[in-house]
Amino acid sequence: MGNFSSEYYCKLDAKGRLVLPAKLKAALPETFGNELVMRRGFDPCLVLYPMNEYRKLDNKVSALDDFDPKQRNFKRSFYRGNTEIELDSTGRFLIPKPLLGFAGISKEVIVVGMGKTIEIWDPERYDNFLINDPEVFADQARTYLSDANK
Repeated sequence: MGNFSSEYYCKLDAKGRLVLPAKLKAALPETFGNELVMRRGFDPCLVLYPMNEYRKLDNKVSALDDFDPKQRNFKRSFYRGNTEIELDSTGRFLIPKPLLGFAGISKEVIVVGMGKTIEIWDPERYDNFLINDPEVFADQARTYLSDANK
């Protein structure tokens, strides 16, 4: 399995289905093939997880303490709207209406490879969340990627 990368401009069909771009589909792990989990992102987007990556995250979330109100509320919010999906033979899948509403998606989307996950954005919202200042981007690269910070 390779990492997911690149941006793809796509359109939903009339039923709210999206075709996963072929290069992203090709990068899915063979063990789980066409099985993914879609959930609300921490930003106003949708996130697709290959089943193996979702299970890693699910193990952490399900281990949280149900007796702690903050942890219990986080778990509830985390699992809200999570949907297991399976790609059809053309790589297409249905996005449930509540998830479309959460992400502000109507017809056009940007599908973004994010390493181990895939994000689905409304194009206008996506532009608002990008770092557009090269100096800020370079500063963050130094902060997060510099060998001195490891």
